[in-house]
Amino acid sequence: MGTGSIGAGTQAAGAGPQRGRALSIFAVLFALLAISNLLKPFGIEGGETGFVFFGRRLSGTANAVVGPAFGIYLLVYALRIWRMKRSAVVMGWLYAAYVLINLILFNVRNPVPPGVGYVIFGIVYAAVGIGVSWGTVYLLHQRRDLLQ
Repeated sequence: MGTGSIGAGTQAAGAGPQRGRALSIFAVLFALLAISNLLKPFGIEGGETGFVFFGRRLSGTANAVVGPAFGIYLLVYALRIWRMKRSAVVMGWLYAAYVLINLILFNVRNPVPPGVGYVIFGIVYAAVGIGVSWGTVYLLHQRRDLLQ
């Protein structure tokens, strides 16, 4: 692969020699998602901000506990990706499975509002959520011999 590619064998400036550009980006994205989850109980994002847990949007005490718990999990996961730790693989498998199950259950339990915009948003959201979570697991698996 060329050095400009985001594939398994590349390294971005500032990225760890083993991590590469894609895993570096994914680690930062997971850290940002973690911050978002940590802020869920405060409703800072506006609108329906409750954490979605197995297809149900939480509120109240459940939201105040589960959202930050996932935020902490994702912060630890992002750090382990960044530091190329073996435990990131297991955390990644668990999170990727959760994302897939959560997306399926959300769509089963919540009717899609009318309008093509909601359908397009749902498809893009699912593609990004599944792509990043499973893509990270794939890249970690490719580098399993380099993990500490």
